Amino acid sequence: MEEHAPLIDRTPALLLKGYTWLPDLFRDGGGAPAVRTRLLGREAVALRGPDAVRFVYDDANVRRAGALPEPVLSTLIGHGAVQTLDGEEHRVRKALFSGLLHSRSGLDELVRRCTEAWRGAAEGPGRGSSFTVFDEAALALARGAGAWAGVPLTPPLERGLARDLVAMVDAFATAGPRHWRGRRARGLWERRLARLVEEVRDGALPAPPGSAVAAVAAHRDRDGSLLAPRTAAVELLNILRPTVATCWYTAFAAHALARWPHHRERLRDAPGGFAPAFAQEVRRFYPFAPFIGGIARADRVWRGVRVPEGALVLLDLYGQNRDPRLWSAPHSFDPDRFLHGPVDPDVLVPQGGGDERTGHRCPGEDVVAALLGALSAELGRIRYEVPDQDMRIPLHRIPTRPRSGMVISGVR
Repeated sequence: MEEHAPLIDRTPALLLKGYTWLPDLFRDGGGAPAVRTRLLGREAVALRGPDAVRFVYDDANVRRAGALPEPVLSTLIGHGAVQTLDGEEHRVRKALFSGLLHSRSGLDELVRRCTEAWRGAAEGPGRGSSFTVFDEAALALARGAGAWAGVPLTPPLERGLARDLVAMVDAFATAGPRHWRGRRARGLWERRLARLVEEVRDGALPAPPGSAVAAVAAHRDRDGSLLAPRTAAVELLNILRPTVATCWYTAFAAHALARWPHHRERLRDAPGGFAPAFAQEVRRFYPFAPFIGGIARADRVWRGVRVPEGALVLLDLYGQNRDPRLWSAPHSFDPDRFLHGPVDPDVLVPQGGGDERTGHRCPGEDVVAALLGALSAELGRIRYEVPDQDMRIPLHRIPTRPRSGMVISGVR
């Protein structure tokens, strides 16, 4: 493999190809474990596989500080968020999320609230002849997550929160109107939630004990200081946003059930055993995050490939989840592959890898899997039809989803 940095910037190819950009680079590289490229004007090395996951998520090799481009920080993540920290600062901030999202009671309560809101959306009075899964799931998740987190929301604010959190996720990998909608949405909710944190700290507004609002308002960073109100708002959004982003996977679940309807019977007859496996296969099979990245701390050599200090290090998520060396029949939708025990977390990486409690793995991954299993079980429980619609999933669009949002009708 060549040692000099490639001269041609591949950012236009990424924007054109979307999810298939990195898999195509690996294919053109003849199946090598790493490929060198140039992205956003910087030298980059792309890796794939469980060994690559362990390399990328080792803080001694790769740092996150300074790795995320400004458009991503101003839409998806937020400036000063836990994802931008390293070392002890990251571990102390990550403990805030672990305490809220990894306790069994906290997770169960969040799932219960969101499932009840989702059930109410599907069964509520006045429901019309059609039901767009993506939109209704986003609203139900915003309603449930907001109540669980202790954020006071009226029905109009619930709809606004759902719309704006979707806009933040939808904006990070694009330019134009989608991007600017995401920026405006983030600015609005950072200001609103920063005021909420200040009111809680001043005693003007009581926060429910044990709630996310109470925890974020009281959290102290490594230096013992309270989070700045705007940073506290960023971290509140980092709890609410991934929860509502489960609407992407819920639409994919409805897509899978439309293509392979026999799974509806399995979800209805044995939801407790089959739903978690179904949810994991949805997360593996359907595209969500194309890759993650960081910056090489120092010159390293990985499997004979030089990773120079300061280079972007990319981990191919979409390609790894469909790698035939890791998955039997990877292009087949087969939830049974997850019925035989837990899978290696360095193999299944729909939202990234690493240690979820102390490392940089997404702190909301367990939440997404649990919510998706519960909402998928509800899709199996209800009766409905799937009318003609555009169910195509464009791979050049990041993040993608079924073009129709998955419309179902005759819900009963």
